[in-house]
Amino acid sequence: MPATETFRIPKNRKHVPAARQHVRKALADWGVIDQLADNVTLLANELVTNAVNHCRVSHAQIKVTLTLDGPDLVLEVSDPDRNRLPRLHVPDPDEEGGRGLALVAALADAWGHRQEPYTKCVWARFTLAGAESACSG
Repeated sequence: MPATETFRIPKNRKHVPAARQHVRKALADWGVIDQLADNVTLLANELVTNAVNHCRVSHAQIKVTLTLDGPDLVLEVSDPDRNRLPRLHVPDPDEEGGRGLALVAALADAWGHRQEPYTKCVWARFTLAGAESACSG
C-alpha cells in the first residue's frame, strides 16, 4: 500500500518555505534522506514557487502530494489555473529566473503535467535505490 502525504498552502510566496518544510518532514518520516531528499525538496520548492507565481486564479490553494509506492516516489503540485501549462524554457544567461523546470528535468527521473477537470498538476517521479527498506507505511 503506498504512503501518501497531501497538504495545501495559500497561493502566496510567504508559504513556500512551509511547503518545503512539510515535504522534508514527510520524506524523513519515510526514511528518505541524503541527496534524494535534497533533490525532492528542491524540486518541491521550484514547483510550488512556479504555481504561486504563475497561477492566475485569485485566492487559490496550491496542493502538494507526495506518494511513495515501492521504488517510486512521486511529487505532484496542483493549482486551479488548469489552462496555463508549464513550458521548459532556456533562459538567457543574464535572466534571473526561468530555470525551475530545467532543474526538474535534470534531477527527476521523469516529469510532466496533466490537466484535470478543475486543476493542472505538474509531477516529478524519482526511483529510490533500496526502496523496499525506505517505506514502512
